[in-house]
Amino acid sequence: MTRLILATRNAGKITELRAILAEAGLSHELVGADAFPDVPDVKETGVTFAANALLKAHALAQATGLPAVADDSGLCVDVLGGAPGIFSARWAGRHGDDRANLDLLLAQLSDIADEHRGAYFACAAALALPDGTERVVEGQLPGILRHVPAGTNGFGYDPVLQPEGETRTCAELSPEEKNAISHRGKAFRALVPVVRELLG
Repeated sequence: MTRLILATRNAGKITELRAILAEAGLSHELVGADAFPDVPDVKETGVTFAANALLKAHALAQATGLPAVADDSGLCVDVLGGAPGIFSARWAGRHGDDRANLDLLLAQLSDIADEHRGAYFACAAALALPDGTERVVEGQLPGILRHVPAGTNGFGYDPVLQPEGETRTCAELSPEEKNAISHRGKAFRALVPVVRELLG
């Protein structure tokens, strides 16, 4: 059985990818970065989601000698030219301050009419092998941005993105409903044939 390492300490992401691999009949053993506590976190210096995912995947593959998967994701707003994009987690200046990021985004869009509030969550997932082989796949969740946050599930910008065809925001969906349509879920599922091709 091939061990596969996912560049995250987020248990939810590991569970999600494990389930997707299992559904596809792949029996690879998936572990998170916690399994290698000596491996340092990688600085995300890329200017695209794909570049950041590859940076993390290659660093982990080199450090552990195992095939490594990494992802990078964020919110892309049409009228902001795709921003916040790779800066989604630190849009308001401090990394991971969800409330400040959300408040700043809503303030920036306060006078934008509903028909121009298109946006999408994007995720790039990369698989890198210790020999330098790499593949990247992407997934998107399109929708529109609400004026006022709604819902308590999820995190980040989930309370303001209402997916296409939905009347609820991502934060009003159950975790199962969100995983079924999410950008990360789509990217991870697109990774399945890549894992099959490169790892058997």
